[in-house]
Amino acid sequence: MAATACVNGWKIETSRDVTPPAAPFGRETIESIIPHRPPFLLVDEVLELEPGRRVVGRFLVPEDGWWFRGHFPERPVMPGVLTIEAIAQCGAVAVLADEANTGKIPFFAGIDDCRFKRVVGPGDVLELECEFLRVRGPIAKGQGRASVDGDVAAEAMLTVFVGSESG
Repeated sequence: MAATACVNGWKIETSRDVTPPAAPFGRETIESIIPHRPPFLLVDEVLELEPGRRVVGRFLVPEDGWWFRGHFPERPVMPGVLTIEAIAQCGAVAVLADEANTGKIPFFAGIDDCRFKRVVGPGDVLELECEFLRVRGPIAKGQGRASVDGDVAAEAMLTVFVGSESG
């Protein structure tokens, strides 16, 4: 099923499957579920998926990530807010893979208890996890975590509002 989403005045054509895909899957399928696109797509693959409940994914931090030129040239570090965004995008796959949310747009509604515990740099592989603990109508609250080599890099309680396609 094709859908047209309008985000900040831009129309985005997406193809959404009604049946959730079976994990594992890569960027092509991820782009069929969530509206994010390069260079702001921060999930490369989904390894585990329980639509509406839980997701595990991965992002290979590129050696030449667009943010490294200014953050920081002498010591490249992936900004913490982008690490949290990667967790949220991975979580968005779980939320939007739920048939009730097909074709909708996820928006941040809150970030609580956020902690950064490890620097993320070029070439690191971010293991992303998000488990939704509460869903009430269009609002979902989930515990998210990003790890590198088994060490937690960031974690937060994320609240998302799932909005309609049109503004």
